[in-house]
Amino acid sequence: MVGKQTKIRLYLNAPLGVAQCVELNRDQANYLFSVMRLSIGDRLTVFNGIDGAWLAEVTNASKRTGQLTALSQTSPQTEPPDIWLLFAPIKKARTDFIVEKAAEMGARQILPVQTDFTNAERIRQDRLQAHAVEAAEQCGGVFVPKVSPLQKLGDALRNWPKDRQIMFCDESLVGARATLTAQANKTKWAILIGPEGGFSPAEQSRLRALDFVSPVSLGPRILRADTAVVAALTLWQLTLGDWQ
Repeated sequence: MVGKQTKIRLYLNAPLGVAQCVELNRDQANYLFSVMRLSIGDRLTVFNGIDGAWLAEVTNASKRTGQLTALSQTSPQTEPPDIWLLFAPIKKARTDFIVEKAAEMGARQILPVQTDFTNAERIRQDRLQAHAVEAAEQCGGVFVPKVSPLQKLGDALRNWPKDRQIMFCDESLVGARATLTAQANKTKWAILIGPEGGFSPAEQSRLRALDFVSPVSLGPRILRADTAVVAALTLWQLTLGDWQ
């Protein structure tokens, strides 16, 4: 018997196709059956970041496990524009916010970097990846950006792909009009946001000397790092991304 169709969306790390059965782990089963009160026959949307979104039905349910069966594809797989986000981790809750908003706003990859003035020396990559998954579930997307391990900014620049331009959000340009025009013909981009204390003079000099870096102002006020991420992604999406 077919149950209710819900607005619940769930990310699954498994292939999806017609009649494909997927076993749920304990956390997923607890969420669907204890928190959301789903039962056998109820339907929800599932996605895996590869096969698009699918309507699925609960075919087995218990406190610790369960099973879903994919019925039909509801939307094809789509990917956001090729924009990465590089950011210096800050306080825990605000770092979580940055990852969530980057996933919602269409970042394809999220790369935490350690700068001269970065306060955080380590991150929980698995926890941040889980936040990216939750953001994709909530915003209706079918793509989940990868959260990379923390690396030093210098190492990231040393190994940087030369076909990808960096939009360097330069706080020394505060007061200038927010613009993004240099190298606008590039299709592969990354946004670089610094820590609360900004970039060191040495980092600023190095960044400005690189031909794949475009310094950009974010307007007349100095923004907090988490606010700057949202502002920069908005500017890029409106100028070069899929908000045009």
